Amino acid sequence: MDATLGASPSGQLAHKPTGRISDPIFVGLLWASGLFVLVLLGLIIAMLFHGGLPALKEFGAAFLWSTSWNPVTEKFGAGVMVFGTLFSAIIAVIVALPLSFGIAFFLTEIAPMKLRRPIGVAVQLLAAIPSIIYGMWGFFIVVPLIAAYIQPPLIEWLGPLPVIGALFQGPPLGAGMLTAGLILALMILPFITAMFVEVLESVPPMIKESAYGVGATTYEVYRNVSVPYGRTAMVGAVMLGLGRALGETMAVTFVIGNATRMSASLFAPGSTIASTIANEFPEAPMGSLKLQALLQLGFILFVISFIVLALSRLLVRSKLKS
Repeated sequence: MDATLGASPSGQLAHKPTGRISDPIFVGLLWASGLFVLVLLGLIIAMLFHGGLPALKEFGAAFLWSTSWNPVTEKFGAGVMVFGTLFSAIIAVIVALPLSFGIAFFLTEIAPMKLRRPIGVAVQLLAAIPSIIYGMWGFFIVVPLIAAYIQPPLIEWLGPLPVIGALFQGPPLGAGMLTAGLILALMILPFITAMFVEVLESVPPMIKESAYGVGATTYEVYRNVSVPYGRTAMVGAVMLGLGRALGETMAVTFVIGNATRMSASLFAPGSTIASTIANEFPEAPMGSLKLQALLQLGFILFVISFIVLALSRLLVRSKLKS
């Protein structure tokens, strides 16, 4: 008995020094991991801002909205690229959002169990396809189909209309804002759909069964119960998809036309910040004004992404308060 009692305190004493040493180390590693993200993000921001500052000093605040991009005369402006980035991303969200709702609703409420898993896996596999494959597929398959079968009738039927007709004017080139938006929609579809499915599956069955019990239809349960229950997470999913669309590079570079001009037409070729950087960066000499303008474009893209994230946080917070 004495030996046992004597061994226990010694065993405890043997473990205490280990705890005193390991716990501060563990906490320190956690702090280092968290601060590493902030430091890395700060270094990226500083590099982009410092590298693009000479271009901003050269052209002033007009660099943000100027539509001039001429490497020969060294006149650079970000207006066309900012417009193309926002325009193509908005098209992508407009197309992907109803499709994501429909697929998520089908998988959670309508599809039989034998089909839910195969369709769900197929949707998730879309996220695993490299962006350059989307771009090549869009260039060789989607662009010719749109130029031959989609754009001509839309130009003929909707082009002459007032106001909205401006969106459907121009030659049927195939490559342009609409094509880029459609490819981006296909790329962000699996991200938004996966989050929608998780949100809809998290709705308590008792709430839906109560709605069915008072005579609600499947659509009414989906609209009045499932969507309001998970609308906060759904807003976050949409903003996640929008952020992905804003920064996409290779797929957009293949199908957007890469023209540094601004047009209200969906069929007009254009360019985004990411596609311009991908196209122009290899030809920008070190220390040149062109390279500085490209770095400033990267900083502007970061600011746009930050604004989208901040807006999503505000929307989610307002939904929580309501």
